[in-house]
Amino acid sequence: MATLLLFGDTESSPAIRHEVPVAIGDPFLFADVEGRQVVLTSSLERGRVAAALPDAELLDFFDFGLRELAERGLSRKEADREIVSRVVDHLQIREALVPWNFPVSIADRLRKDDVVVTVDDDFVDTRRRVKTGPELAGVRAAQQAAHAATRAVAEMLAGATPGPDGRLHLDGEQLTAEQLREQIRVTCAAHDATCPAGSLVSSVINGSGHDPGQGPLPAGLPIEIDVFPRDEATGCWADMTRTFVVGSPTPEHAELIAEQEGLVREALEQAREATRPGVTGSELYAATCDLFEAAGYATQRTGQSGSTEEGFQFALGHGVGLEVHEPPGLGLSGSEPFVAGDVVAIEPGLWDNRVGGVRVEDLLLVTEAGCETLTRFAYDLAPSAPGGPVVAPEPLD
Repeated sequence: MATLLLFGDTESSPAIRHEVPVAIGDPFLFADVEGRQVVLTSSLERGRVAAALPDAELLDFFDFGLRELAERGLSRKEADREIVSRVVDHLQIREALVPWNFPVSIADRLRKDDVVVTVDDDFVDTRRRVKTGPELAGVRAAQQAAHAATRAVAEMLAGATPGPDGRLHLDGEQLTAEQLREQIRVTCAAHDATCPAGSLVSSVINGSGHDPGQGPLPAGLPIEIDVFPRDEATGCWADMTRTFVVGSPTPEHAELIAEQEGLVREALEQAREATRPGVTGSELYAATCDLFEAAGYATQRTGQSGSTEEGFQFALGHGVGLEVHEPPGLGLSGSEPFVAGDVVAIEPGLWDNRVGGVRVEDLLLVTEAGCETLTRFAYDLAPSAPGGPVVAPEPLD
């Protein structure tokens, strides 16, 4: 069995957070030596680590000379390199696998000690693709925050009215992307989840792609709302998108918007039906491209048609867990077969420079029998008023 080495903190390293499910802001060493878990940490974290990993062997920085190294004038980073070297020697590790972002300075020091250090992302990623019970609970909690935030935005949009300027107005003022984004963040916070400032509130007049969107919002045209909260307790993410049109679709574009909606919903259901262990993200992506290309839309695999954005110019989705974008991939390079325990976001969408885009996104848990839909939110383009039927009452799969 290979030896795994990780060095970092659990706030910035999802690989370490998976192994040591505790929020720790200072870097430390984790080793799995043929099934023997070893954690090098400080007395400040010892109790919490012991509670989370009762069978792990806990080592202390001071027991390996931190005080002596500090007295010699070494910086903390220099001391960390020396102490990791001593611990690896103590554990008699001669070969180790590490992730792509393992500190280069520590890897160089270990190699100087004649330890074979090999980057193996597949090995590291595979360990954490199957979600633990607490991680899955965290994803579900984050998804509930996403539901609540999208409901709050839908209610604001339902209360808005189209103005003579072709923009949406609420309480006598233009409604802006910034107002909706603030509502998303406030609502997520009320559900013990953080949401980045880059949550998408985008339309043809104020943002596309990963541009979060700014300024007033159009009446009668699609508005994409992409919410991705992070559960504070577990560090796990969710991700969902819905598209809303306030007022009647503009007459000259109503047919196009309806076609986009129908194709995107069909692509989502097609992917949901096919999601199971053994299928690859690239297979689901190819099937979506087949559907959109048959309807005359450009895709990422065929190249652009008049614009770098028009059609389906992105992947079908991505894994979600301790990162909002993590393996398995669901695009051109999504070659990893799904396994039971994966959580994947499926987000087909179509963009047209005349009207903007229609995109929907559901979160699926891959199960032995197929998949479970974690997202419970209706797909209607028309936003519901307060108390309306926003959340779908029945399972969608």
